[in-house]
Amino acid sequence: MLFNSTTFVLFFAVVWLLYQPPLAWRWRKLLLLVASYVFYAAWSPPFVLLLWISTGVDWFVGRALGRATGRGARRALLGISLGVNLGMLGYFKYGGFLLDNLTLALRGLGVAYQPPGADIVLPVGISFYTFQTLSYTIEVHQGRERPWGSFLDFALYVTFFPQLVAGPIVRAHDFLPQCLQPRAPCGRTLGWGLTLFVVGLFEKTVLADVWLAPHAERLFDAAQAPDGASAWLGALAFAGQIYGDFAGYSTCAIGVAMCLGFALPDNFHAPYAALGFSDFWRRWHISLSTWLRDYVYIGLGGNRGGWSATQRNLMITMVLGGLWHGASWTFVVWGALHGLLLILERILRRALPPSPLWSSPVVRLYGILLTFVAVVSTWVFFRAPSLSRAVEIVAAMVGLRSGVALLDAADQLVILTITAAMVGGHLWMRERTLEEVFSSLRPSVRIAVLSGLLVAVLSTPGVDRAFLYFQF
Repeated sequence: MLFNSTTFVLFFAVVWLLYQPPLAWRWRKLLLLVASYVFYAAWSPPFVLLLWISTGVDWFVGRALGRATGRGARRALLGISLGVNLGMLGYFKYGGFLLDNLTLALRGLGVAYQPPGADIVLPVGISFYTFQTLSYTIEVHQGRERPWGSFLDFALYVTFFPQLVAGPIVRAHDFLPQCLQPRAPCGRTLGWGLTLFVVGLFEKTVLADVWLAPHAERLFDAAQAPDGASAWLGALAFAGQIYGDFAGYSTCAIGVAMCLGFALPDNFHAPYAALGFSDFWRRWHISLSTWLRDYVYIGLGGNRGGWSATQRNLMITMVLGGLWHGASWTFVVWGALHGLLLILERILRRALPPSPLWSSPVVRLYGILLTFVAVVSTWVFFRAPSLSRAVEIVAAMVGLRSGVALLDAADQLVILTITAAMVGGHLWMRERTLEEVFSSLRPSVRIAVLSGLLVAVLSTPGVDRAFLYFQF
């Protein structure tokens, strides 16, 4: 049930209407829980069982942690949560990947091993709700959260349908307190929620699916080696596509939740105006980057073990972040590249002497553009269907390999125009929020902008593309 589908619009309209009568708050929360299960079951009903297992295990582990006092008992309880959740994630997401690599390794040793066929289907959104429910258990184990008293609230936290299948990854302390009092959006909140939904649909259906995805596909899905211009422009197209696709989903999710009276955290903030790679990860997929920081990087020791240990912890965190996105060596390399860029940035910061020059507008702009170019280059490994194809494209980008022109002059003009507008927009929004910008506009201008976005969405030819992050 895609946000950009008539089915979802009808589904949400029914849920919203049923949510409006002044029933007891408990019954309205139960309505949202049932609606969330219906929403997820629309993808694959049997996988609702995985949601129930994850919810039940972490609920009871959390309650048991609230009573346990011994260090060993608390560690054992945390181990149960980690084992069940990561076990399910590992089997469904990485089982085939590990089996394939084991087979290749054994063949390299001269062992002819043919594993039994394993047709494993990846449950949609499993990476998102697994990390979400694990954050609750870890927080309770560390004493930063108390076990929540209502199972209904906790189940709704795990399965809340606006962000269930592709985030943002919401922390318990951000969501559960909202369950204590009835949530009913006022006219202004409802209007802003619908505005965000329209903006998100525009980013997904127009920017990502129509304007940029076809150009990215011409590069990454082609059989021929590209020339340098096609390699760079196709990578730029994918950089815009993945931003429009994922930021569009997050914006839709936040808007839908707001229409129901719930607040979800921002997941993107002008990432292509980042100054450096640390800044990029403070602006891109914020809910994942903060999750990895708090539970992986700090859990490994963070920066408490000296320079070398800090860089090791950083690299491990980024490689695991890459692997979180998919069971493929392309994602591992993508994560490792970002780990390397973060380490190089830290080395550069230590090596460069303090100077007012680094704060000058020209130098900062140069740093932003350099960051953007490096991020675009790493997207090649994220999108490429194989490592060999990624290396082929990168070789063309740096002039080490010649190829054919996969994008004509008209394609190139479209990509360059959209990229320039997108980066310019991110630079302008770097210290602003979307709500501040819309609030500063006259009502007539806001209506005109929203009407234009809505017309663009409704007039877009039907393109059957799921959100990219559904596969993660």
